[in-house]
Amino acid sequence: MKTLAVALLLPIAAFAQLIPNGSPVPRRSSPPVVFMNGYQNDCGGSNFAGTFGNADQILQSNGRVSLYFNNCNAPQRTSIESLGKGFGDFLTGLKYDDGQAVDQVDVVAHSMGGLILRSYLSGKQPDVDVFQPPAVTHVRKAVFLATPHFGSGIAVGLGLDHLTEELSSGSPFLFDLGSWNQGRDDLRGVDAMAIAGNAGTGFTVAPGLDDGVVALTSASIAFARPGRTRVLPLCHTPVDGLVAFFHLCGDTAKGIAQLTTESDANTRIVLSFLNGTTEWMTIGTAAEDNAFLSQNGGLAVVRHDANDAPLPMSSATAVSDSGTTKNLNLPNTAVVAYTDLFPAGPLTLKATASGTEVQRTGSLAPAVYLTAVVKPGPLIAGVFPSAAANFPLVVAPGMFVSIYGQTLAVVTAQAPAVPYPDQLGGAVVKVDNTPIPLQYVSASQINGVFPAASNGLVKLTVQNESGSRTVNVLVDTAAPAIFTAGSEPNGIASALIARNGSIITAANPINAGEYVELFLTGLGATTTRDGLDWANQVPTVQVGGKDCAVSYAGRAPRFPGLDQINCVVPTGVTGTVALTVTSGSRASNTVKLPVQ
Repeated sequence: MKTLAVALLLPIAAFAQLIPNGSPVPRRSSPPVVFMNGYQNDCGGSNFAGTFGNADQILQSNGRVSLYFNNCNAPQRTSIESLGKGFGDFLTGLKYDDGQAVDQVDVVAHSMGGLILRSYLSGKQPDVDVFQPPAVTHVRKAVFLATPHFGSGIAVGLGLDHLTEELSSGSPFLFDLGSWNQGRDDLRGVDAMAIAGNAGTGFTVAPGLDDGVVALTSASIAFARPGRTRVLPLCHTPVDGLVAFFHLCGDTAKGIAQLTTESDANTRIVLSFLNGTTEWMTIGTAAEDNAFLSQNGGLAVVRHDANDAPLPMSSATAVSDSGTTKNLNLPNTAVVAYTDLFPAGPLTLKATASGTEVQRTGSLAPAVYLTAVVKPGPLIAGVFPSAAANFPLVVAPGMFVSIYGQTLAVVTAQAPAVPYPDQLGGAVVKVDNTPIPLQYVSASQINGVFPAASNGLVKLTVQNESGSRTVNVLVDTAAPAIFTAGSEPNGIASALIARNGSIITAANPINAGEYVELFLTGLGATTTRDGLDWANQVPTVQVGGKDCAVSYAGRAPRFPGLDQINCVVPTGVTGTVALTVTSGSRASNTVKLPVQ
């Protein structure tokens, strides 16, 4: 059988196209695919086929070009952060055979390779909680193969080098990576999916819960996007070396990154996802349907004081609403406590530092590995456009935002009128140490207006008499979000018929060919002209799948944070139709517009 398999692959191998580093990249109809290998204890034996099998040959037969980022060949291999920077340099150096820069790639990453990719996307720096995310990622799609997003218990205590320290469950690096943007990681909105293996014998965590090295909860990407993780009966690597010696997987288990033939389950998933078909959704088991992941998630917990300074812990415990109590693992650093398996649902986290125990409540979603800060005083759960939650997690200059969390303000208060005050109900919100105008505050929500000059990754701090909490928030050029008449984010748009100023409703539709005044937030920075603040980046509007010709886009007069677009409803559109706004690469929520 082995001889037959080799013979069948020979015709493909003759036309294989793994482009050597530094060589021009042939243009194809789809972006080139960059493969990223995982941790290599012995770089002398590192090669493409050893990790990915015949992947380059299979992709070549599917009209795709393959590239290889071998972390063993990176100029600096001292940390995952340095490898992330090296990957950014690798992407910058790619050129097509016509001399043009390669502007977009797909990525298939095994094990630590996925962490290198995430480190690049977030711009993770060696210092704690320091990030310099690239303005443009150049990554279209990503497939994570057995990536230990929240570490591996096998790596704990190995101490082989700094890389294995960072790969260890409970490492500060992994907590930073999982909480870099508003306390989480959204993978910068990259279209991503993951394959997790469960062929482990249970030496690492429990039978059926790992691939011999990484727990299912750690390999899942439900922390960024639900419904994107498939579980297959595969091992972290082929069963040889240490995997075989310690019997980490069954003797017949196949390596998760070994793409041997086009008919293999893992190969079919990779090809389907990269090619934009839906077959991958039918192969293996969805994480949310897996026996373990459908009922459990993972936890990574840190302890801070009231003013947000990190504290080493002496113990940490999680208690579910159903009564399950679990003492979390606490590595020697005592900075991050963790568990790979805890019941999903409402929970209470308890963390003790310097003899003082602090509690916080929260909720753990199935298949999600949750990063959580336990501290007195304010806690921030997220910062979203006030009009509608968005993905990825970005805001825009001058945007009207809502901050959600716990103990955000001591007193509920509403600003009486514009201009909004910098302090309200005993709460102050600062962006890079500058207070922002506030419109409403309560214990669980604060509404305010983001600075018009903000850009890139900024620090947002909520402060009141009980303490403070700071998170990173990514600011993009624009991030349109449309207000709706009710609480439904996809309901009828908040809009007026321009000719009479009446509110558009199902009972009061607008006529095709008339001007609509649409209200939203997130059009970004503006320039004053003719007494109006015009958006620097002009958006486009689609109504019923047709262009709505824009005559004005910018701030709504006299209302901080509120934007307005005036456009002509296209002819030939009738009924309650879909409306979206796009500015640059960012699209709004889809809302409804009644047209007659």
